[in-house]
Amino acid sequence: MSFAEYSECIAEGDVAIIYLSHDSMMPVKVQRGAQTQTRYGVLRHSQDLIGHKYGSKVSCSKGWVHVLHPTPELWTVSLPHRTQILYTTDISMITMMLDLKPGSVVCESGTGSGSLSHAIIRTIAPTGHLHTVEFHQQRAMKVQEEFAEHRVGHMVTVRNQDVCKDGFGVSGVADAVFLDIPSPWDAVGHAKSALKREGGRVCSFSPCIEQVQRTCAAFTDHGFSEICTLEVLLQVHDVRTVSLPLPDFGTDSDLNQDQDQAQNQGQNQSPAAVSIKTTTKPREIPGHTGFLTFATKPRT
Repeated sequence: MSFAEYSECIAEGDVAIIYLSHDSMMPVKVQRGAQTQTRYGVLRHSQDLIGHKYGSKVSCSKGWVHVLHPTPELWTVSLPHRTQILYTTDISMITMMLDLKPGSVVCESGTGSGSLSHAIIRTIAPTGHLHTVEFHQQRAMKVQEEFAEHRVGHMVTVRNQDVCKDGFGVSGVADAVFLDIPSPWDAVGHAKSALKREGGRVCSFSPCIEQVQRTCAAFTDHGFSEICTLEVLLQVHDVRTVSLPLPDFGTDSDLNQDQDQAQNQGQNQSPAAVSIKTTTKPREIPGHTGFLTFATKPRT
């Protein structure tokens, strides 16, 4: 099992995602002889998990669950939160706007709970590399353990340092840089140094517009171009069935007598209606998460 490669069957040491419902999932480290309690009953790793195919439906004493192969998207909604995290809505925009692809070299700060990190690693695999910087020592150690456990440790380097003072620990190697720190404007110079001479893209995530203003000014001062700021809001439409009456446009003079008789017979009946599928906007839109500011380092 690897977050970057798909495996057919569950093996000892894998991290599997136990699917309980659409909004309830939990990660489990598969170990021979171990058991996991769920709201539907107990899962015995040796009998119920090891050797079974991913996607299998496992029966418990009070119901059943599905055992899914881990992906960055599933990890995002089930990981243990050590910090506020980025979700798939913003992550998809970041990976697209940074032009990430297999073989890309990316610098990231701060790592946090590793939600975005896993998505980046999956995108740049198998030949790319992620250099991620985390200021908090315990969080850096924990996320490094998770990368090794998820078998992607060979594609990522974790550094415990202050990116605003010490940079990313590399120079002139990155295709893209991502900043998720309180003062990203202090790290713009280090981001420019980390990018290749051929140029590259930078993204900064900030929850406050004042942070965006200072970051954009720093990008301008360091010679970046194509500066833009986006806010991504997810709007899920409700699909429902509605019944609409058919309009009565009257009769045509060319209708034959049989049709007239059929119409006369149906005068006492209720008007015909048709059922259709339609969508409606939500009454409330999810609140603001943050602003994504992108900039391009020109070729030097």
